[in-house]
Amino acid sequence: MSEWAELPLEELAEISSGGTPSRTNISFWGGDIPWVTPSDITASETNYIFDTYETITEEGLASSSAKLLPAGALLLTSRATIGEIRIAARPLATNQGFKNVVPKSGTDGVFLFYQLSWLKGHFERYAAGSTFLEINRKDTGRIIVPLPKEEREQQKIARIVQTIDRAIEKTEALIDKYQQIKAGLMHDLFTRGIGPDGQLRPPREQAPELYQETPIGWLPKEWSIVRLNEIVNPARPIVYGILMPGYGHEGGVPVVKVKDINDRMVNLESLLLTSPEIDQEYQRSRLKSGDILITIRGSVGRICIVPNDLDGANITQDTARIDVSAGSNRFYSYYLESESARRHYDVNTLGVAVQGINLGEIRKLPAVKPDEDEQQKIADLLECAVSRIEAEKKNLEKLQKQKSGLMHDLLTGKLPVQAEPEDEAEAAHV
Repeated sequence: MSEWAELPLEELAEISSGGTPSRTNISFWGGDIPWVTPSDITASETNYIFDTYETITEEGLASSSAKLLPAGALLLTSRATIGEIRIAARPLATNQGFKNVVPKSGTDGVFLFYQLSWLKGHFERYAAGSTFLEINRKDTGRIIVPLPKEEREQQKIARIVQTIDRAIEKTEALIDKYQQIKAGLMHDLFTRGIGPDGQLRPPREQAPELYQETPIGWLPKEWSIVRLNEIVNPARPIVYGILMPGYGHEGGVPVVKVKDINDRMVNLESLLLTSPEIDQEYQRSRLKSGDILITIRGSVGRICIVPNDLDGANITQDTARIDVSAGSNRFYSYYLESESARRHYDVNTLGVAVQGINLGEIRKLPAVKPDEDEQQKIADLLECAVSRIEAEKKNLEKLQKQKSGLMHDLLTGKLPVQAEPEDEAEAAHV
């Protein structure tokens, strides 16, 4: 069993604050020294800070309370947003919104990074202030940090967590890549479509005879342009839902809100229930599986298909229901996310505090109309792309849960590790 200690942070590291050179002296700015602000921390997508939005000169550094920190220093936000932390990938300086932590001999910097990330709530509890919360240097140093006494064991724990961090970063990169592929695919499919040979039509530059000019751009000659209202089921027109749902009726009817719709899916766990009496008053907006939902207020243009579980549910006034009868609901659910549709939302969305688009503008939305066979082929291709993204997001969620469990076990000593030098296979044994 390894030996652990619990020591105040000030015994494990040198702690300092940053500073800001005078803005009135231009010779202090635009130099070679990266100068970190909390915005650089929130913009960073990795654990390391390489570059910054602003830089300062040697003269600017000397004129202020900022200090040149070595690579490996831990940059801890200490104002307003407290406890966000990154590792300096190169020598740099910070503004006064940080407590900078330089590990002492015997303390592994990467281990300390993960431990301080895990202890974020402790920093928040020490924060005080009326205008904005802040933690001072003295209280930062008081934070008690559990750690193995042997540095090699700290390093091994850090390597294990780094292994899963790298897997998370690779998965996030895959999601970004697939989302870009989907965006490119949507552009091509909704401007070129799929020809009789089952392939994308050649670009207009190569085969201009295949295209026609329309109010929404160049499109295949076989396609027509209609208003969305012209292709919906006349028995189930485009409508919004319940004005005052009266949530909280046990055993009542599920109601879909704007915040329930994300990534083309409905979060079934967050639904609130309205009374059967209120639902009865809004029969017009009841849902059937396969309907399209579009958010029309607050966040305009989120789209999903109603799943089987919500057949018979209802919606709020901030969401509209669309049931296409002259075409494929699957196809039009993707078309409503296209560049052309989003331009229509942008032009017709009104409001300052709360933005929204009225149903009249949704009904007038210009929609492309390929034949139904081509619609199905386009929807199939896009569903493949979406399925790949969803699979990677599930994998990311699994990795994040695994990391959380590992950090709990490893950073508290619950799961002991043996400090073996040259051990590169530690993650396989966890």
